[in-house]
Amino acid sequence: MKNYFTPEDDKLKWIEGQPETLLKTVVCNVTSRHNVSREGVEGDYIIMDAPDWAIVIAEKDDKFLMVKQWRHGEAALSIEFPGGVIDKGESPEEAARRELEEETGCKAAKLTKLGLVNPNPALFSNHVHFFLAEGLEATGKQSLDEDEFINCIELSKEEVLQGMGTEAFPHAIMGMALSLYIKHNGGRI
Repeated sequence: MKNYFTPEDDKLKWIEGQPETLLKTVVCNVTSRHNVSREGVEGDYIIMDAPDWAIVIAEKDDKFLMVKQWRHGEAALSIEFPGGVIDKGESPEEAARRELEEETGCKAAKLTKLGLVNPNPALFSNHVHFFLAEGLEATGKQSLDEDEFINCIELSKEEVLQGMGTEAFPHAIMGMALSLYIKHNGGRI
């Protein structure tokens, strides 16, 4: 991969202060950092420190296995690829396998890492790891968390592509997942 950053870009970097925890929640800690630019500009910046997440594109023939669930921030149902938080001490691949089985009741014969991104580098410190799951085998049983309510649905790849960015598919990270899948497939869905 080409390095787009030059020594001239070093002046864009800020010196980060120590994080001060403002709020601890189940999903993230909200912190404040007093940062200083190379030009001497100072400011307090809010950062959400969360664990990394794993998203799994579960491919089944010419379809994707998707999950439907309620999203509190959107206050609406959302269709997404399976995924969730990477537990402490767990590798991204282990989390991807676990989340796939928990949410869909399927195991993958093959798991391929597609990429890694920051969900929003202006606000978050964590990363999202994307995987392609192939050779699905149904176990017939979901194993959901107490506050997780999920229905599974198989959709054609074209339906998912056309759905991204609509009311039923509002999750931006799912668009990134699909983009990495298309890149992995040489530009094809």
